Amino acid sequence: MKQSIYDNKSDDEIITIIRKGDRNAEEYLLEKYSNIVKKEIRMLYIVGAETEDLSQEGMIALFSAIGDYKIESKASFSTFATICVKNKLKTAVTASNRQKHMPLNNYISMYGNDYKENSEIMIADSKSEINNTNPEELILEKEEYREKYKEIDEKLSVFEKKVVNLYLQGLSYTKMSEILNKPKKSIDNALARVRKKLSKSD
Repeated sequence: MKQSIYDNKSDDEIITIIRKGDRNAEEYLLEKYSNIVKKEIRMLYIVGAETEDLSQEGMIALFSAIGDYKIESKASFSTFATICVKNKLKTAVTASNRQKHMPLNNYISMYGNDYKENSEIMIADSKSEINNTNPEELILEKEEYREKYKEIDEKLSVFEKKVVNLYLQGLSYTKMSEILNKPKKSIDNALARVRKKLSKSD
């Protein structure tokens, strides 16, 4: 993102400004978190979903999250927005693949170069549950996801995990090929293997 007058403001401050009618602040926050949409769509692809035309659905969810977020909430806007986007995309993909009976309810989001340690997203079935989930439920959910991350870590080779991490950062096959010093065909084959392995995860 280009340097902006909103760079030094917290998300809560920006949302307060947005609600006073500042459309520039709204555009700033949408751009700031648009990468959430890209990452979720790419993860959906990896676990076997068809992801065409999901970008608009994700951005609509992000836009709605800005309006629905409660500043006094215990959850950060980043957490709230991620849950909203994830649920919107999951619903859209589940609906479009209903006849295939695809098990999307267990898909997992991975972020950054060390996705096992850096995923701090609180999981909820809908945005309305974010403020109602008790600490015990959150602990149990995080434990379940730690186990899932462990399972995925065991299934993927070192090279496959490198490919996944770069892919979820939104990099092109050409860029991934340059970073990993591997031909694009190797990248494509690795993603195909990852998709096959993760789509079989329970």
